[in-house]
Amino acid sequence: MTPERTAPVVPTATYRLQLQPEFPFAAAAAAVPYLASLGVSHLHLSPVLQAVPGSPHGYDVVDHARVRDELGGEEGLRALSRTAREHGLGLVVDIVPNHMAVAPRHNRALWEVLREGPESPYARWFDIDWEAQGGKVLLPVLGRPVGKEIGELRVDGDVLRYYDHVFPLRAGTRKLPLPELLEAQWYRLGWWRLARTELNYRRFFSISELIGVRVEDPEVFEATHAKILQLLAEGVVDGLRVDHPDGLADPDGYLDRLHTASGGRWTVLEKILSDGEHLPGAWPVAGTTGYDALRHVDGLFTDPEGAAGLLAEYRRFAAPQTDRGGDWAATARQAAYEVITHELAAETDRLTRAAHRVCAASPDPALRDRAPWALRTALRELLVRLEVYRPYASVDASGVVTEEAAAEARLAFAVPEEGEAVDVVRDLVLGRAGTGPDAVEFRTRFAQTASALRAKSVEDTAYYRYVPLMAANEVGGEPGRPALDPQDFHAYCARVQRDWPATGTVVSTHDTKRSADVRAALAVLTECPRQWAEVLAGASGAAAPAPDGQLAWAAWQTVFGLGPATAGRVREALLKHVREAGLHTSWTEQEPSYEEAVERFVTEGPCGAPGEPVAAFRQALEPHIRANVLGTALTHLTMPGVPDVYQGTEAEYRALVDPDNRRPAHFPPLDPGDKGAVTAAALRLRARRPEVFGTEATYAPLAAEGPAAGHCVAFTRSGQALTAVTRLSLRLAEAGGWRETRLPLPPGRWADALTPGRVFEGRVRADELFARLPVALLERVAEPSGAR
Repeated sequence: MTPERTAPVVPTATYRLQLQPEFPFAAAAAAVPYLASLGVSHLHLSPVLQAVPGSPHGYDVVDHARVRDELGGEEGLRALSRTAREHGLGLVVDIVPNHMAVAPRHNRALWEVLREGPESPYARWFDIDWEAQGGKVLLPVLGRPVGKEIGELRVDGDVLRYYDHVFPLRAGTRKLPLPELLEAQWYRLGWWRLARTELNYRRFFSISELIGVRVEDPEVFEATHAKILQLLAEGVVDGLRVDHPDGLADPDGYLDRLHTASGGRWTVLEKILSDGEHLPGAWPVAGTTGYDALRHVDGLFTDPEGAAGLLAEYRRFAAPQTDRGGDWAATARQAAYEVITHELAAETDRLTRAAHRVCAASPDPALRDRAPWALRTALRELLVRLEVYRPYASVDASGVVTEEAAAEARLAFAVPEEGEAVDVVRDLVLGRAGTGPDAVEFRTRFAQTASALRAKSVEDTAYYRYVPLMAANEVGGEPGRPALDPQDFHAYCARVQRDWPATGTVVSTHDTKRSADVRAALAVLTECPRQWAEVLAGASGAAAPAPDGQLAWAAWQTVFGLGPATAGRVREALLKHVREAGLHTSWTEQEPSYEEAVERFVTEGPCGAPGEPVAAFRQALEPHIRANVLGTALTHLTMPGVPDVYQGTEAEYRALVDPDNRRPAHFPPLDPGDKGAVTAAALRLRARRPEVFGTEATYAPLAAEGPAAGHCVAFTRSGQALTAVTRLSLRLAEAGGWRETRLPLPPGRWADALTPGRVFEGRVRADELFARLPVALLERVAEPSGAR
């Protein structure tokens, strides 16, 4: 057997594998030799603990004490770890502390709570408001109101069945008549539509199938983390990726406890940083999973002037209403109002009750006489104005819930004295008013509701309504400001190297709405907005009328970004698109006639003969798409931080929103092409020279000189590796090419890592540097022996 090689404590690069029953631990183990040869140091695994049977993702955990049977169980994971170590690789696993699946027949802890009620030893596990719903847990699983579905409920021994659902019966209730039996349980089976207003457990965003877990309780933390911590302690696993920390009651305390329990293992967070927001410096983690890096890399290859032109063309073509897709800020605000009053109505009501309890019990007269409606209005107006996901205990909340937001919120009240409820709520959030457990609960609920609102209103609603450049509508993105100046990119990289040098970076993930290569293609449209509009006018004229202009624009961009694909893939993505947008149909109120029109338009229009001019336009732009694809890949792999390569993206990878981008991986790629060569060269250089890119490395921008200097973005790492990429290549070609543009290299000899045999010194001509590829990766080499 090959002796095991030790993986580095901090990864040099990770490779994300999306485990599922069709791609278990054994399939991952079979890919290890290939992945080791690629140059990564760690495999990054999606959740490995027991999940709902058949789950394609594993985020619906039902048992934290077991490794998932469908993936091969604990022995399968240990075997994968051994195989990985034989090839010098470690394992990083995704953990889900925030929630579990509401699947009682599989979730033993929840089963016991439903059977025994609040006296169950497991009741402390779940974030349930026992004071609401008459002391019962509302389970919104019925297809119709209970009176119409009671005939589908049946007692079977000690359980209650409803189609595939199984629920425990409270002791001594089995022989009661069915109506009395239902009333006697610790849960209330209800119509699924009641979840919006009546739900009394915290959930993941607005997904009622996922119930919040109280990991802030030390006993719950220990019970839900024991298996993962054992795997860490025994060396089976080396690092962690924490899913959705924003949903936790106390992220600061949780991360401190996790850091201590894990022995300080490399840990990154799925923390979405809004534009201008920084990760709390007190958190004992390596950084984020990298959506902030994605935003900066994408912005680098987006033309700011052309993005404005594309927006103008979009408004002319689609004629969207200002707050429903015409203006980004107005669209995001309107979506927030809709979500907080509809999908998150139950969460808002619970938060309002918490605020009212604090005010009603306070000895401070300034908090008294606050009507629940006024507190609810104040909460709504402040929450919709948050521009980050949530406040944290370790960060001054006044920078999140600002006085400017409060001033705007007061305008919602006709009577100024009633508008003082805004100041009351803000003081409660900032800890300036209210004491005791109720005040702590209010601040906790406010933060948790804020994160759910931000995710649902921005990522899952506004991103599907405001679509001038769909490449910008990505998690952590800022669609209203999609382009980034190179100097801002360099400043970001310098800050990352200084403050969070071991943070994760990504450009494609299991959650991206479009893969990096699709976004790279779409970014080219910012270099030719007028031409795009002309092509679109011709294609639209040849197609049957679209259901609406915004859908048409989104559909045409989708087929341009994706390139050749089956109509089925595009239809599936566009149906999800219109349901998330919620303008003409939605997941809960589907309009069959509209959805049929969408399917028909996609099939006969963008995916039919009228789509041929768009395909031809894409083909004509292929060299510029290639420049963006390779530039994005090389920048990501050599910038500060630990790059995470999503399965299959080492080669060209075009995918749309899940489940399209979660298909089982195939190794090795059939045709790695230029992108595969660039990826492998960069990863192998990182593996061979970890000190050049690691936590003690340096980052320095490198400026080109000459007429096209702005089209060359370059930087060095520790003075030993040099990255240079072509930016806005279509604009470059239209301006006459590189001409006399040169890139002054740092002293020494620089070997081309992508084209062996080429060596550069001094002021190299850009057209020579980029003669074969629109990117360059150079490594500083020693002077030849005998040279002076």
